Amino acid sequence: MTRFAAPIAEQIWDMKYRFKDADGAPLDGTVEDSWRRIARSLASVEQDAAYWEDQFYSALEDFKYLPAGRITAGAGTQRSVTLFNCFVMGTVPDSMGGIFDMLKEAALTMQQGGGIGYDFSTIRPKGAPVSGVAADASGPLSFMDVWDSMCRTIMSAGSRRGAMMATMRCDHPDIEDFIAAKADSARLRMFNLSVLITDPFMEAVKADGPWELTFGDRVYKTVQARDLWNRIMRATYDYAEPGVIFIDRINAANNLSYCETIAATNPCGEQPLPPYGACLLGSVNLARLVWHPFEDEKAHVCKTQLSELVRTAVRMMDNVVDASRFPLEAQAQEAQAKRRIGLGVTGLADALLMCGLRYGSDEAAAKTEEWLHLIAREAYLASVELAKEKGAFPLFDADKYLASGTMRGMDDDVREAIRTHGIRNALLTSIAPTGTISLYAGNVSSGIEPVFAYSYTRKVLQKDGTRTEEEVVDYAVQMWRDKFGDAELPDYFVNAQTLAPLDHVKMQAAAQKWVDSSISKTINCPEDISFEDFKDVYIKAYEDGCKGCTTYRPNDVTGSVLSVSEGTEKTPAETPALAREASGGDVIYMSEPLDRPQELEGATYKLKWPDSEHAIYLTINDIVVGGHRRPFEVFINSKNMEHFAWTVALTRMISAVFRRGGDVSFVVEELKAVFDPRGGAWVQGKYIPSILAAIGGVIEKHMVSTGFLEGEGMGLKSDPQAAVVNLDQPRGKACPSCGQFDMRMVEGCMTCGSCGHSKCG
Repeated sequence: MTRFAAPIAEQIWDMKYRFKDADGAPLDGTVEDSWRRIARSLASVEQDAAYWEDQFYSALEDFKYLPAGRITAGAGTQRSVTLFNCFVMGTVPDSMGGIFDMLKEAALTMQQGGGIGYDFSTIRPKGAPVSGVAADASGPLSFMDVWDSMCRTIMSAGSRRGAMMATMRCDHPDIEDFIAAKADSARLRMFNLSVLITDPFMEAVKADGPWELTFGDRVYKTVQARDLWNRIMRATYDYAEPGVIFIDRINAANNLSYCETIAATNPCGEQPLPPYGACLLGSVNLARLVWHPFEDEKAHVCKTQLSELVRTAVRMMDNVVDASRFPLEAQAQEAQAKRRIGLGVTGLADALLMCGLRYGSDEAAAKTEEWLHLIAREAYLASVELAKEKGAFPLFDADKYLASGTMRGMDDDVREAIRTHGIRNALLTSIAPTGTISLYAGNVSSGIEPVFAYSYTRKVLQKDGTRTEEEVVDYAVQMWRDKFGDAELPDYFVNAQTLAPLDHVKMQAAAQKWVDSSISKTINCPEDISFEDFKDVYIKAYEDGCKGCTTYRPNDVTGSVLSVSEGTEKTPAETPALAREASGGDVIYMSEPLDRPQELEGATYKLKWPDSEHAIYLTINDIVVGGHRRPFEVFINSKNMEHFAWTVALTRMISAVFRRGGDVSFVVEELKAVFDPRGGAWVQGKYIPSILAAIGGVIEKHMVSTGFLEGEGMGLKSDPQAAVVNLDQPRGKACPSCGQFDMRMVEGCMTCGSCGHSKCG
């Protein structure tokens, strides 16, 4: 019997989380081995390691508690990786030397896979004088371009990169350029952007008052606050960025407001962090805790089970602080001083469905608040118990801590326990993106998002080079089918495409009441939503107590829609990059070419063809996409001028195909099948029908050595991306990792529904 609820779950485990040797040989034989590896590693810091290993294993078993991907993949592997998902880097100095010191720190952090956030508000605006040199400042956006290039370089060097977040205050003189940056689709592609919105700015917007753009003591420009707000809204309406972070609310509600000031978040926004702040993440899978699903009043989340699971999860996460490596010593010191953790949930929408509640309804919002309140209580009480045993976090000050914004609203018994015994972790709750781990858990709904699609069809590449299709079904929908067969889904089944935007806001606000950090959530808006209604979403989010707001409106820039298996559902995807008319009015779509970093890794091969005076040299360069190395370009050189024209043509054609992404192994098969009527040759004991076939063999050898192909002869016979579709079914960009047309906006990140690849790492 398999523990996996769906085939895609096992595939995600094997691809993302299964511990393997350097040559790809599995070291985790089963998912139980993975759970045992994680449990043993996180229990190793305990005095009674054997006892806690069993407790941790029980929490992990059957996907009830889901540590974030870096913990699941890295714990117990002895590899030099960080188990922390997200970092905010140090304050950027307003000097050339300081800026590039920060760039170096960012590179070291990203090299270990951490996502990073930066506030660029500390850099003087464009045109400001620079003392000591006869020049004007180039401004923060020019340095963001340098960060963007660094991120591309780290990715091309073979490391699994994290994403980057850039923030800028709403009163910075360059804020208008920052807002408009993503209008250029080629600029800052490695960044998510968010504007830091202050309470005085929102008051000025409401009053339609003036707003000063300042740096230091100088006022550079005065604008109308409402005009600036409309520019922010128009940019995110058109380009889905920048996001909005209500920074004053974040600082006022911070448990640590007495010893830190926050000016940035991690890439997806759920972790507002101080300079060098780091946070690890994990999620309780509510969908696995529902008893008597779909049985009217009997259906419920077991509160006893949830309480026990939360307490165990908090202990596990606290241990990660001690078990993890850190890219920088400053990050390690910050983590040890405050011991932040970010425990959240996933499968919320599925759990609501299983309890007969419509996502977005008042009843669902109330139940969400009830569940999150219980999780917060148990998390804080568990941390108090840890403080009794192991001590409070070093910067704990009872009076100041209990006077903070979040703690003022905490239950009296919890406050008294903290005053008496202290608390181990300064902050405990956060709701992070869970796209990949949700697939791993059986395609449960992500985080607090609604069900995205009831089902969709996924193409899977088999070892023999063929592709099969499989249906991927939402966890709750599959449970309904198992229980009731083909019976029609009840009216309370809703999805992201049918919900009103303000229903999303209602759910985010309900969850935020009991989350001491923040929430990663995407508010899906219909393409035809009016600009005024769109702006109302952000105003409502501010008024209802949200700490930030991220929306997604499909359009010609952000993406069109892609049909999924049920005719009433649509999936946002990105716009088609290239279309050519075909017979009968159909269109053949190809994906947008992959970007070329400045540096690539590759290898050069010498091919000596019998009876040829000069050898042919093949250079094959690779790009790293989604953590995997794949061919990107080919150069073919020879001193034999007879070969010049066709080798140049072949170089250009093969490179163009490689840059389109997807599974390009069909190139090997096509080349190997070329027959020369003048006869082939025997090379190393094998008959090769032509020099082109020999070139195909060299490319295949390279693909096998880099892991792109599993072995010789395992390439595809046809191009998997040469799909003919109807004009009324527009397609977006293909996933850069697997080539499938299934990119969707989930929790603020473009994410592939087929393989789990995420823009945010």
